[in-house]
Amino acid sequence: MKRWLFLFQYIVNPRTVGAILPSSRFLGSKMVERINFKNVKYIVEYGPGTGVFTEKLLEKRNPQTIILLVENNKEFYLLLKEKFKEEKNLFIVNGSAENIGKYLKDYRIPYADYVISGLPFASLPKNVSIKILINTAKILKKDGEFITFQYTKLKKAFIEQFFTKIDVKREIRNLPPAYVFNCSNPQNNWEG
Repeated sequence: MKRWLFLFQYIVNPRTVGAILPSSRFLGSKMVERINFKNVKYIVEYGPGTGVFTEKLLEKRNPQTIILLVENNKEFYLLLKEKFKEEKNLFIVNGSAENIGKYLKDYRIPYADYVISGLPFASLPKNVSIKILINTAKILKKDGEFITFQYTKLKKAFIEQFFTKIDVKREIRNLPPAYVFNCSNPQNNWEG
């Protein structure tokens, strides 16, 4: 069911869904492997889709860690609301990651220790990507990390305008294989 929903949403919304299949559990593990779950208070996830990364976050987090999911696609949002309806300290917003500052205020979240992203920066309009990355740099704790994946390294230089340190790891057990970017040292003075 999830695979068909994902494929259908890709066909209908290729610029915002960005993949024909959900991410693999291997990519999910690689996306969360550097998170210090012992000390984290707030995690934000952009574009959770069907919840592959969310499941990994929930599996490893402390019960008091607050997770905010931001999903722009209405069908995925409804799926996530149903799938995770019993989870405590998990909030799900149907909206754009461009507005993350507003969502944090709405839920009284002062900052993010980590932002995990499944957004397809390669297919998003440049102005949308810029706004998302600027606002992500603003909400991250000083030593926080932005963790995203892409299918190529083409957007690495673009993302480096917002985060001066990016460690890249490849996960081949995903279709297609993906690169995980662990981004730190957010730049809050981006001028474009």
